Amino acid sequence: MARARFVRVSARKARLVLDQIRGKPVAEALATLEYTPRAAARLVEKVLRSAVANAEHNHQVRDLDDLRVVQAYADGGPVLKRVQPRAMGRAFSIKHRTSHLTIGVSDEVNGAIAAPAPARPSAPPPARAERPAAPARRAPARRSAARGGPKPAAKGGRKPKEKK
Repeated sequence: MARARFVRVSARKARLVLDQIRGKPVAEALATLEYTPRAAARLVEKVLRSAVANAEHNHQVRDLDDLRVVQAYADGGPVLKRVQPRAMGRAFSIKHRTSHLTIGVSDEVNGAIAAPAPARPSAPPPARAERPAAPARRAPARRSAARGGPKPAAKGGRKPKEKK
């Protein structure tokens, strides 16, 4: 497991890169990150290399070819709020977002790979009462001055008196 905290990239942008490597072998994930044209890919690659080094040093994993990326997620970190002056005395706020990147690797030999979540029993959706279909609405007819005809009544006012 390796974690990089307070990284100056938004979590949303980092998730786009992390989704590409989740579940892949480490060698394939590193190759993918090398050719991904995003700034977040460099940061994710650094965290992934750290996770591999942690597995080798802390957990005595000897065969690095068996390692797979089992966890890869980005949580939002604190937001650096700045103000940019604009015209006529206004101010726009600028948010520099940060994130916490977490990557976990595991080898299948030790059985430490993450097990899939158990399937929940699916219950049928509750029955909904059927509503009668609403009648089709017609658009109001437009009156053009060239065609003539009676003027439409003013909204919210009285109807004009008819001449006798």
